[in-house]
Amino acid sequence: MAPTPAHQLASDADRRSHRDARHDAWFRRLLKGCALLVLATLLGAALSTLWGGREVLFKDGFHFLTSSTWNPVADDYGALAPIYGTLVTSLIALVLAVPVSFGIALFLTEIAPNWLRGPVATAIELLASIPSIIYGMWGLFVFVPFMASIEPTLSDTLGKVPLIGKLFDGPPLGLGLLTAGIVLAVMILPFICAVMREVFQTVPTRLKESSYALGSTTWEVVWDIVLPYTRSAVIGGIFLGLGRALGETMAVTFVLGNAYDLSGSLLMPGTSISSSIANEFNEAVGTHRSALIALGFLLFVVTFIVLLIARLMLRRLSRREGN
Repeated sequence: MAPTPAHQLASDADRRSHRDARHDAWFRRLLKGCALLVLATLLGAALSTLWGGREVLFKDGFHFLTSSTWNPVADDYGALAPIYGTLVTSLIALVLAVPVSFGIALFLTEIAPNWLRGPVATAIELLASIPSIIYGMWGLFVFVPFMASIEPTLSDTLGKVPLIGKLFDGPPLGLGLLTAGIVLAVMILPFICAVMREVFQTVPTRLKESSYALGSTTWEVVWDIVLPYTRSAVIGGIFLGLGRALGETMAVTFVLGNAYDLSGSLLMPGTSISSSIANEFNEAVGTHRSALIALGFLLFVVTFIVLLIARLMLRRLSRREGN
C-alpha cells in the first residue's frame, strides 16, 4: 500500500485545525450568548419595574423614598417603612444565622465523628429544601405564640438594659420584626452553613496537621489557618444568605404583622418590601399598583447595593492577600 503523501497529511491537518477553530468560535459565541442572556433578563426586569413605577417614582421622587405614610385612599405612598423593615429583619437574620452556621460548619469539618457528619449534613440540606410558605405557616402557628409568651420576659429583662432597652419595649403580640428576623435566620442558615462547610473542606490537610503538630488548639487552627484560607468564600456565602433574606416574601408576610409603622422596638409589627407587594398587589389599581411596582424596583436597588458591597469587600480582601 502506497504511503500517504506528506502534502496530503498537511492538508488534512490544516482542515482539522480550521474545523476546530470554527467549532471553538461557535462555542465561545454560545457561552457569550448565555451570559448576555442573563444580563439582558436582569436588565429587562429592572427596567420593567422602573417603568411600571414611573407614576410614583417620577412624580413623587424624594417624597416616596423618605415618607413612611402609606394611604391608598389618599394616594399618598412612602417606601421608608418597607425599606426599614426589609433591612432590619435581614440584619437580625444575619446576626443570628452567621454564628450558628459557623459553629455547625466547624463542628462538621473539625470535630464531629464520621458517622455523625452525614446525617447532620443531610438534615441541613433538608432545611434548605423546605418551601418558604411552610416556614411561614410554622412561624404563624407555632413560633408566634411562643414569642408572645416570652416577650414579657424580654421586656422585663433586656428592656431595662441601657442603650438597647428600647429595642425590646412593646406589647407581647408575637408578630413583629424580631419574630420575622428569627424565622429568616432559620431559612438562610442552611445556605450559609453549606457554603462554609464546603470551603472549610478545601483547606489542605497538611496545613492543619502542621499547626496541630506545633501545639495549636482546634480554635487556633480554625482562627489562624482555616479562616484566613477561606475568608473570601465565607464572606461570599454570608452575602448569599443576606440576598436570600432581602427577597424573602411568604415567610415574612405571615409573621411580620404588616404594619406601615416606623418603630424602634423589635417587638412591634412592621412590613417589608416583598410582603407589601404580596399583600396588596391583587387589589391594587392605578397609582397604588405603580407604588407597589416601584417598591419592587427599590428591592432591585437594595439588593444590587448589597451585592456591590460584597464584591468590593472581596476585591479588597483579594488585594490584601495578594500583597
